[in-house]
Amino acid sequence: MRQKNIELHIEELVLLGFEPGDRERIAEAVESELEFLFARQGVLQLLEAGSEIDKLDGGSFDVAANSRAEVIGKQVARAVYGRLKL
Repeated sequence: MRQKNIELHIEELVLLGFEPGDRERIAEAVESELEFLFARQGVLQLLEAGSEIDKLDGGSFDVAANSRAEVIGKQVARAVYGRLKL
């Protein structure tokens, strides 16, 4: 099976209601989880075709009180991946 390469550039990730000090850990978790999702569930046809998306609204999700930045990042990545499948 041939591995596909894609380039995903997130210019800006807007998260409201989180501590500024958590942003790097959240961003790292988003990147890691997106890599995992693409590897496990595959590259979406939209991206495989070389499409460019100007803006993507990942929607909203509930976060448990005192969630670690890594958990939040995974939730963000899953929300983004889910919106890419639409």
